Order: sequence, then C-alpha cells, then structure tokens
Amino acid sequence: MTKTQDAPRSREAELVNSARAMLPALRARAAKAHDDCMVPTETVAEMQEAGFFKVMQPKRYGGYEMDPEIFYEIQMTLAEACMSTAWIYGVIAVHNWQLGLFDPQAQDDVWKSDNSTLISSSYHPKAKVTPVEGGYRISGHWGFSSGVDHCQWAFLGGLVPLADGSGGTEFRTFLVPRADFEVLKVWDTMGLRGTGSHDVEVKDAFVPAYRTHKAKDGFAVTSPGLKVNSAPLYKLPFGQIFVRAVSSSSIGALQGALDAFRDYASKRVSSNDFSRTSDDPVAQTVTAETAVAIDEMKLTLFRNFKVLSDKTKTGQPLDLEERIRFRYQSAMVVDRCAKLISQMFYCCGAQGIYRDSPLVRTFLDIHTGRTHIANNPDKVGRNYGGFLLGKENTDTFI
Repeated sequence: MTKTQDAPRSREAELVNSARAMLPALRARAAKAHDDCMVPTETVAEMQEAGFFKVMQPKRYGGYEMDPEIFYEIQMTLAEACMSTAWIYGVIAVHNWQLGLFDPQAQDDVWKSDNSTLISSSYHPKAKVTPVEGGYRISGHWGFSSGVDHCQWAFLGGLVPLADGSGGTEFRTFLVPRADFEVLKVWDTMGLRGTGSHDVEVKDAFVPAYRTHKAKDGFAVTSPGLKVNSAPLYKLPFGQIFVRAVSSSSIGALQGALDAFRDYASKRVSSNDFSRTSDDPVAQTVTAETAVAIDEMKLTLFRNFKVLSDKTKTGQPLDLEERIRFRYQSAMVVDRCAKLISQMFYCCGAQGIYRDSPLVRTFLDIHTGRTHIANNPDKVGRNYGGFLLGKENTDTFI
C-alpha cells in the first residue's frame, strides 16, 4: 500500500483514538451536562478541534468526506462515557453531510465565512408554509432540537403545496438562520438531558427556495448538492444515514454500561444472603448476552454501510429490499439495548437504584433514546414484513 493510501487510514485511526482519549473528561462532565441540560461548550470545542464534525463534511469546505463507518465509530466511542455527547455529535455532524445535499448557494450561506458553523434540526412537519416569490414564508413551533445551543442554523421540517394544483404536499427541510428562530428552554426530561433538545419557534421568516431540500430528492439520490459534491458519500440515502445517527449512540452507551457492570458485579456481595453477583447465573448470562449483542449490532452496522458504500462507489443501484431491511435493523437497535441494560440494572439489586450507580444515567438515556420515532421498530418492521409478503413499500425514509 502506498503512503498516499495510508494517509486516510492514519487520519481515521487518529480520529477514533482522539474520541477515546476524551472519555475521562466526558465522564467527569456527564453530571454537569445532565444538570445543565446542555453538553458543556468545552466539549463541543474539543470535538471541533479534533475534527469530528468534518468527518462527512464536503471537502469544498475543509471536510474529510470519510465513509460513514468512521462517523459511527466516533459516535459509539463517545457514548461509552456520555450518551448525550454522542447523541448531539451524531445529530449535528450528520447535518454537515446533509447540507452537502442542498443547493450550493445554501452551503455557501452557512460555511463560506466559517466552515465550522454547526446546524441543529427538528424534522417534524410543523411549518406553516406560504409560497411567495423566490421562496416561502414559514412560521411554526418545533420540538426536540438536539444541541441547538451550540448551533447557528437549523433544519426545520414542513409540507409544501405541490405546484400542480392537486392539493397534495411534499416534505421539505427548511434551512433557517439563528436570527430567524427563538430557542425555548423546555428540555426537562428523565434521560438524555445533556442533549438540550429544546423547542424552537419561527415567526414569519422568509426562506429562499434554494434553502430547502426535498425529501424525495434524498430518497431518489437526486439532490441539487450532487452537482458540486459528487463523492459517493453524498449518493447514500438520507434515511439510511440519519436513522443510524439516532440509534448508534445506544450501542456505545451499552458498551460503557457493560464495562461498568462488569466492574461492579465482579466485586458486589449481596447484603441479604452474602452471595456474589459474579456467581449469579442470571448475571453471568446477561453479561454474555450483552457482549455478544454489542458485537452483532456493530458488525451489522458496518456491514450494511459497506454494502451501501460499495454500490455507490461502483455506480450500482441500491436494492429496495436491502434498504428496507437495513432501516428495520437500525430501528431494532435501541429497543434491544434498552432490554439488555434493563436486565443488567436488575442484576445490580437494590444497591443499583441510587443516582450515583454507574448504570442509572445510561439506563435512563437509552430508554429515552428509544422514544425517538426512528427507533420504534414496530411500524418499520410491519413494512418490512409486508414487503416480503408481496405488499408495496410504504416507507420513503429508507
């Protein structure tokens, strides 16, 4: 292998190693993030300095255009210490990929003067949209904008009337500057408190047409940004990239919980019958099941993106059945992690219910992450099963 080929791999390894080096600091700051309902600004600054947000950013703006596997590896590593940090990293950094799909002028609006500018989001179709010359006027109130305190722009969802007069609508993402939205500090939750996923409100803001992105372009891989960002990375479906950004942090968080549980259970002696947790067959079994599940979920994640990336790099069409299956596998992740950490939590006994228990915060964080609509496996599972039985696909977010 040549030195030129070695260089990207060296940078990839350096990024993952940098994430691992941050873990002690993230553990030390986790309580503050929880209490403040915000990942500390120094953490975001350190992630910026390490280059984490550049992983899938276009090279035109100083990004690395790396394969998604590196992005998810960094996210899962950060989650071993603080799932809130990993969650906002996943959501915000994936926006640097998504902005690459927008019209080039929209990319310039955000990054021309500062390519480190970050974007938050809330994709619920809450915008009240009025078409006007050159674009749209929008108003609305959106929830769950993770990491918004660290961002200067936002992606906000809305339904736009079709121009054919049919009365139909199409989903679009509107790119809105901080000056046009207000952050409403409402985030007071049981878990993932550090994500600071506050509400945002827009009151009659103008959004140029070029600062909108059609969902159907993300599905069909026909986004206007492909004119300038032609790397195979930007030909991957939005639905595949985003859903993994809100499920993969649970895998890393479960790994961190397993490490903590192994340390705790190896030393714990019951105050009731003086038995050792390490001798408990249930604890032994759940430890083994969790370790194997983490391995399986990571292998599936990396395998799926290798399949997708290989096809985009060689110009092969993406198979619809594969896309539906991969979507379902992503949706299953957090549900599976929630069940496994629950079993470990029960094995901790009554000593494990105190707030300073090493599993409590992660238990709450994973269960909170499970409530994200993209992490509900029921609907996507029914769609996948129906498709296998000959019915039409009903999900465009694949």
